[in-house]
Amino acid sequence: MKRVVAALIVKEGKLLVCQRTRHQTMPLKWEFPGGKIEEREQPRDAMRRELEEELGILATVGDEVARIQHEYPNGGMVELRFFVVREYQKEIENRIFKDIQWADPKDLSKFDFLEADLTLIKELAAGKLL
Repeated sequence: MKRVVAALIVKEGKLLVCQRTRHQTMPLKWEFPGGKIEEREQPRDAMRRELEEELGILATVGDEVARIQHEYPNGGMVELRFFVVREYQKEIENRIFKDIQWADPKDLSKFDFLEADLTLIKELAAGKLL
């Protein structure tokens, strides 16, 4: 099973959402920034590393607010851990995504998110978790 971390970056009540490029797996789908936990890496360390790589920020990783296991139709299994990030240093810069946007939680369902994120999207849109 692939172990993944993702950040719910919160700023003025909005969440940062990111769109994959057309060259990535599941092209043009929206997701929260993050990535794979490397072997012998702690989830929070992976979260900090991924946010620096993808967005150029030095994040203060907060609480884990959700953990989801999802099996894709092709048989791929993923365990996603979602962490809240309310503080970070440096300006966010889009280093790898097609697009990034700040979205109101109630508007998240308007984005074509990865299948594994959909349960979380419903809870966030309903005002839960944050």
